[in-house]
Amino acid sequence: MKKYYKYMVSLVICGALMLIMVGIAPSLVSAATPAEIDKKVEIALESLYKSSPAARELSTVAKGILVFPDIVKGGLIVGGQYGEGALLVQGKTAGYYNTVAASYGLQIGVQSFGYAMFLMTDEALQYLQKSSGWEIGVGPSVVVVDKGLAKNLTTTTAKDDIYAFAFGQKGLMAGLGLQGSKITRINPGK
Repeated sequence: MKKYYKYMVSLVICGALMLIMVGIAPSLVSAATPAEIDKKVEIALESLYKSSPAARELSTVAKGILVFPDIVKGGLIVGGQYGEGALLVQGKTAGYYNTVAASYGLQIGVQSFGYAMFLMTDEALQYLQKSSGWEIGVGPSVVVVDKGLAKNLTTTTAKDDIYAFAFGQKGLMAGLGLQGSKITRINPGK
């Protein structure tokens, strides 16, 4: 009886996750327009700057800021994530990008979040702009900024190529997985 109960609970959880993913999938298929992406990026940066003085300070010297305001991630053993964003150079949109990742491992759930990558060097900015697809972990070094690091991070201590800040996490995604994100330039609305 216990074995049957565990099996039924697993089926219910899998079914609920599939329904959630089916609900999310249509929004992923229809790409946002440039104006929609720009507005989401603007709102996301305002929110990030309110919660992180370090992010605001880095923005004053960053060569570019790549912002993905709304990434959706989901998985049950096998997972994936997708989001669209924009690269800002001197406060103006210099291109649109998407981020795609697949993962495999102990994971279950669905969540949405955003992140902003502050490109601190001309080389990091040029690498992004010239590559046909940038896989995080290959190329410029990326430092993920947590609350502890943010307390001590200033424009004088920032010596790495790129600093990434995550924000706006909603939902629940539990587990551990091996993940590789690829960032590619897109032409939204076409």
